[in-house]
Amino acid sequence: MGKFRLRGKRRKTKTPHEDSVPLRSMVPNLITSLAACGGITSITIVATNYAKTLAGTPASPREWFNALLALLVACLCDAIDGRVARLLKCSSKLGAELDSLADFVNFGVAPALFIYFWCLCSQPAMSPFVRNLLLGSALFYAMCDAFRLARFNTMLEQPTEPYWKHFFLGVPAPGGCWMVLTPAILSLSLEVKETAPLVAGAMQNVYFGIFMLLFIGLLMASRLPTISLKAIHVSHASLMPTMAGLLLLIAFLVAQFWLTLGVLGVGYILTVPFVGLIFLRTRAKYLRDHGGQPAAPQQPSAPGT
Repeated sequence: MGKFRLRGKRRKTKTPHEDSVPLRSMVPNLITSLAACGGITSITIVATNYAKTLAGTPASPREWFNALLALLVACLCDAIDGRVARLLKCSSKLGAELDSLADFVNFGVAPALFIYFWCLCSQPAMSPFVRNLLLGSALFYAMCDAFRLARFNTMLEQPTEPYWKHFFLGVPAPGGCWMVLTPAILSLSLEVKETAPLVAGAMQNVYFGIFMLLFIGLLMASRLPTISLKAIHVSHASLMPTMAGLLLLIAFLVAQFWLTLGVLGVGYILTVPFVGLIFLRTRAKYLRDHGGQPAAPQQPSAPGT
């Protein structure tokens, strides 16, 4: 009987934590979710401001700044979530998809609605035709942002030509958000300081808002080369002047944060034609040295949207 002793089925031994995930893997997705909350909060604030305007109570500049601050928080979270994921070694396809969806809300929908409601508040008695034109421009900008993000995701696995490593293909989504909000940032800053009221009012003009939505939307969806700050290197000879310039910039940001941010946005817009010329020279030099035909523009390998 000892040989034929009945025994239960042998259970498979599980390795420790086989059916669980570490808590740290949730941190990047939580940061991305926080970014999406910032974009949604901004949309809520601007919609509330417009409702107040319709009720006869104009929104104060502080409330518009709160909406811009919510978008700034979203931008900062977008900048660090990928780095946190790589640092914690917990990158995932779910996180990549969540990041793209959050970017569409933060840098596509939220800025478009900000400009839409901000222009409506300046002219509550706007004609239905102009209102619909403004809405169509806002939708166009948001769809260009969606196209930009989709194209970026599809080109991640494609090889990159060496002369593209210092450039982005089109304006990245956070950069487009910054560009399209630059007139609002400058206008609100000048309005608070009660300086150049005519300039501040001109920047809030509905036709200028339509132009910015269409123009920046086209830049995001275009195949134009734009600057990629992640690939810029500073020589040892230029290290001290660069450091002095950065310290001066920090001082201006501390003293006049929003005004400085708006001026930097204007500078960012002005870099587009100059960067295009630099790209043409860089590509011509590469083809001259290696011999060959120019390849189709491709997204640089550096991460970014």
